[in-house]
Amino acid sequence: MIASIPPGLIMILGAVLVPFLPARVRGAYMLALPILGLWQLLMLDMGSFGQMTLFGYELMHVRVDKLSFIFGVIFYIAAIVGVIYALHTNDKMEQTSATAYMGAAIGAAFAGDLITLFIYWELTAITSVFVVWAGRTQHAYRAGFRYLIVQVTSGVLLLAGAVMHAQETGSFAFDFIGIDSTGGWLILAAFGIKCAFPLLHNWLQDAYPESSPTGTVFLSAFTTKLAVYALARGYPGTEMLIWIGITMTAFPIFYAVIENDLRRVLAYSLNNQLGFMVAGVGIGTELAINGAASHAFAHILYKALLFMSMGAVLHRTGTAKGSELGGLYRTMPWTAGFCIVGSASISAFPLFSGFVTKTMILTAAASEGYLIPYLVLLFASAGVFHHSGIKIPFFAFFAHDSGMRPKEAPANMLVAMFLTAALCIGIGVYPDPLYAILPYEVTYIPYTTEHVISDLQLLMFSALAFAVLQRTGLYPPELRSTVLDFDWSYRRLAPAVVGWAFKDGGQIWAALIGGLQRILRGIIQAVFHLHGPDGVMARTQEIGRSALVITVLLVIFLVAFYV
Repeated sequence: MIASIPPGLIMILGAVLVPFLPARVRGAYMLALPILGLWQLLMLDMGSFGQMTLFGYELMHVRVDKLSFIFGVIFYIAAIVGVIYALHTNDKMEQTSATAYMGAAIGAAFAGDLITLFIYWELTAITSVFVVWAGRTQHAYRAGFRYLIVQVTSGVLLLAGAVMHAQETGSFAFDFIGIDSTGGWLILAAFGIKCAFPLLHNWLQDAYPESSPTGTVFLSAFTTKLAVYALARGYPGTEMLIWIGITMTAFPIFYAVIENDLRRVLAYSLNNQLGFMVAGVGIGTELAINGAASHAFAHILYKALLFMSMGAVLHRTGTAKGSELGGLYRTMPWTAGFCIVGSASISAFPLFSGFVTKTMILTAAASEGYLIPYLVLLFASAGVFHHSGIKIPFFAFFAHDSGMRPKEAPANMLVAMFLTAALCIGIGVYPDPLYAILPYEVTYIPYTTEHVISDLQLLMFSALAFAVLQRTGLYPPELRSTVLDFDWSYRRLAPAVVGWAFKDGGQIWAALIGGLQRILRGIIQAVFHLHGPDGVMARTQEIGRSALVITVLLVIFLVAFYV
């Protein structure tokens, strides 16, 4: 019976009871939901079920294959550790919305058609905005509204693209879509918004750091990785995604280096890591798709671990500003240690999870002859070590003594970080179980002399550059500041232009219209002077004189033409 339930539905329906349960049992109930869901997923056979007909189109509610399976597994794992991390909280709104949000993301990963995908897609948007609002600050409320507008726009584009795609192909099936049609472009735009493509990315840095310490962990795991899954399903081998991906890996580095809020640094780092996955999807070979899927798996874990550590710091100190932190290793040693594990994983150190996944994408790029993308990905790999591998733990725990002596993180937070860190190390040391569930058969061997030495060289030179910049004072200091990104254009510039147009623009417009009216009156008066009843052009002329004028003009024309 349970094997026939669509994945994710247990959590979506289970979320209904969350706000009505007493606090002492609510956490255990929330933890049981993803555990039960994971067990149910492992019971499913590969294939499709839940077929129905809508307006003559065949829909398939659930499709289980190796691509959806690996994303389903990691989504459930992320849900389990996220719930454990949040056990100390008693926020009914966040707990209810987060449970439904995670279930919707899992359901979307198994959608067999675009209509089912759209339903889950919009459900993730509606539920996740309450996770942002659970930050319960004025900034969180405003960021949540902006986040909702962006996410709903993505859903509208997805629905419009799905309808057009069905008209063009005769099917709503969620398989390869491509960019050969208008519908395909609209769907790509929908996926691109949720994946935080360049210039569409600022909702991530805007909303995630404004949510609660626990809410950010939930948000970091699902929305963007669901978009990566959708791209891998609908657009593998689309070469344009290579260039979009490498752009995503490169530009956030510069913002992350100068950003003071360490949770915003991690949000920019999230953009950077998404770029590796998008580039892998664009390359489209079996190795590249395996690399994108495995890197998404690893990324969910180590990014959650980093957000957990910064969330613990925020929970204990009330701030995540690099300029206000430092020296916390004295009283939060376990949190500092787990943060270092996350930093080593995201930096792709050997024996940590990022090494056995990211190198697959780099190898795929080199194997297919994409020299420039390969070099950009190498640069981005060095850059992520700067802003996440070194900056996050250094400025939070070691840079200087802030004078703060907070308690260690709550026990449930430490347990969640321990489990996640263990997975990060376990995957790095023994990647075979992960490789076994990838979409394609894996022949890639990560631990070769060439891979290890080249990676260590890259990391050591990156560390040397950081040390030199720090010693010489050239590294951007952690200052209380606001970093301007593309969102400034619609959060500040556009409202200012509209306000000016309504306030001062009316007077300018009136003066402009008055000037045009005066010019028009002058033109009318001149025409009337020439062509009016008494005008020069209105006077009668003798026929002979008119004939003479015409003859002279004709002669001039003929001479000019022949000469």
